[in-house]
Amino acid sequence: MTQTSTIPPAADTEIVSTRVFATSREDLFDAFSDPRQLAQWWGPQGFTNTIETFDFHPGGDWILTMHAPSGTDYPNESRFVEIVRPERIVFEHLRPVHWYEMTMLLTEEEAGTRLTWRMRFETADEVMQIGRFITAANQENFDRLESLLRISAVSSDS
Repeated sequence: MTQTSTIPPAADTEIVSTRVFATSREDLFDAFSDPRQLAQWWGPQGFTNTIETFDFHPGGDWILTMHAPSGTDYPNESRFVEIVRPERIVFEHLRPVHWYEMTMLLTEEEAGTRLTWRMRFETADEVMQIGRFITAANQENFDRLESLLRISAVSSDS
């Protein structure tokens, strides 16, 4: 069973999204740390991704282009800050649209693994402007991730 909730942000510059996935921390961590898997689920529903650079270590760059269903391309540049397998990934999204720091926490629970995304933006005004969109987009990311994990589990059982 999927458990989705919104945790109150610690500050007015944060957006926090969380969901429990019926999988191990290791498999959930791999779904992000493996760029082939990541490209399949990153972004809102209907988006595809081209990952140009994925240097998965602190200080490493992550450069990708997200392709919207409309045909619009959204280039993104991020830098990894902290990686603790299988419990934490921190990266800075360096723009071009806006800066934020994403902290991903993977916590074991009875029903599986809770993934918490804590996004810290520069200003409360920015969160007010984009918060509703980002919250919905994060849930679409989680939906896509859940689908990938379900397909992977079926494939590994075969």
